[in-house]
Amino acid sequence: MAEAGSRPYAGVRVQGEDFILRAWSADDLGALLRHADDPQVPRGLSERFPHPYTRADGEAFLAGRVVDLDGPVLAIEIAGEACGSVAVRPGQGERAHGAELGYWLGRRHWGQGRMTRIVAAYLDWVVPALRLRRVEASVLDGNPASARVLEKNGFQEEGRRRAAVLKADGFHDLRLFGRLWSR
Repeated sequence: MAEAGSRPYAGVRVQGEDFILRAWSADDLGALLRHADDPQVPRGLSERFPHPYTRADGEAFLAGRVVDLDGPVLAIEIAGEACGSVAVRPGQGERAHGAELGYWLGRRHWGQGRMTRIVAAYLDWVVPALRLRRVEASVLDGNPASARVLEKNGFQEEGRRRAAVLKADGFHDLRLFGRLWSR
């Protein structure tokens, strides 16, 4: 794993009206723990995002052992602290023109329309940076707010994978969304 200062996206800063998207730093550990250790946050996320979210979990994430921080994985900074993340996982081979989008935001910042603006700003940067033609995302059936974020950003629902995910409360469908860009 490369040192944080030599990571390919270490110098990226996407400025929004009331947020900054930037690379994660070891200094973000305290803020990460404050926002990630909330039982409501992982409801709509994959099991890679645990609850409770421990110091060891935060350290593993910031060391790049959970997701590849050499990729376009950016911290969402609001009011001077990291409180969420947005990223794409680029495809490989014949799927290299596409990527899968994922994001989360600390509950303190929910319900303000901010995630819609964050995803828009991130896509404005990452699509040309990676020369993407397609971005897709999966949303758990019990997370309509995340589906609205995608729809407001021009994504269309393309299908549903029935009973695709097993959470503590039972099986959930995954709603599949996609958006295309012309080159």
